Amino acid sequence: MRRRGVTVLLGALLTTLLSIGVLAAPIPYVVLGPGPTVDTLGTQDGEEIIKIDGRETSTSAGQLRLTTVGVQPSVKLRSAIAGWFSPERAVVPRELVYPPGQSREQVEERNAEEFTASQTSAETAALRKLGYPVQVVVRTVAADGPSAGRLQVGDVLTSVDGEPVTSANGLTGLIRARPVGAALAIGYTRGGVAGTTTVTSREQDGRPRVGIEIEQQQPHPFTLEIDLGDIGGPSAGLMFALGIVDKLDPEDLTGGRIVAGTGTIDEEGRVGPIGGIAQKLVGAKQAGAKVFLVPEANCAEALSNPQPGLPLLKVGTLDEALTALEKLRTGGEPTRC
Repeated sequence: MRRRGVTVLLGALLTTLLSIGVLAAPIPYVVLGPGPTVDTLGTQDGEEIIKIDGRETSTSAGQLRLTTVGVQPSVKLRSAIAGWFSPERAVVPRELVYPPGQSREQVEERNAEEFTASQTSAETAALRKLGYPVQVVVRTVAADGPSAGRLQVGDVLTSVDGEPVTSANGLTGLIRARPVGAALAIGYTRGGVAGTTTVTSREQDGRPRVGIEIEQQQPHPFTLEIDLGDIGGPSAGLMFALGIVDKLDPEDLTGGRIVAGTGTIDEEGRVGPIGGIAQKLVGAKQAGAKVFLVPEANCAEALSNPQPGLPLLKVGTLDEALTALEKLRTGGEPTRC
């Protein structure tokens, strides 16, 4: 009996140790949770996040908070089980965040690049809204190309076959939308004088080209800089754009509220979907937000993960976001998810 008791005790101890080992073993998942929120109208380390020099800026009684997702990159079974039962967290396969063949450092570098690009797009979209249009300017003209003798360095390109040129990518798209050999009516401004010339495209690298290099400019009589570290990805674009408009427009967009939101933004002001909406809603609620701006494509997911007392406003463009905030200020009813 004594030997049997020792055997049972050793078996129980071994089972316990094996269980502890399994629970402590790493697994190929990551845990997503609410990340920090940041007021784009505020400061970080004593410096304004959106810095504007050369023009008077306005102050706001409220806040415009971008939202983030926190990632726990190394997960053990114990943490995963806790995450599966948490209403604030999500457990997802590791490859969804860290694709196979990419190191954690490479993913973070890519996220940093996307974050920088989102700031540039936010600035472009916001300044467009404030009356500073994008200009597509000729930088070089190939001596033997189809534009030689027709376009000049410094020309501001304004249209292709009557369709307006609103960005460098837009110009490229308009040219590529026509077949090789098409005669394109290109509108331009040279020295303040408008003109039109006809350029016949040629094939190069399998695509129609007109033999020029271009650059995108957006002249404005002040400097603007966004300075915010330790955040990656493109999803802060909408809130940065709203922050820029709020600082340069005398109107207080917030109406004194804490407004949170998320969404990518392109140079034309279109708001795109993001990941981690459920966790961002939790973070916004914890930060005291009174309303949340949701990209239209994320509305269904947001409605499936509501936070009590946090209305969800549907936005598809920067204009729609501004309209929603105006309705809140004036007692109107903004469009909800």
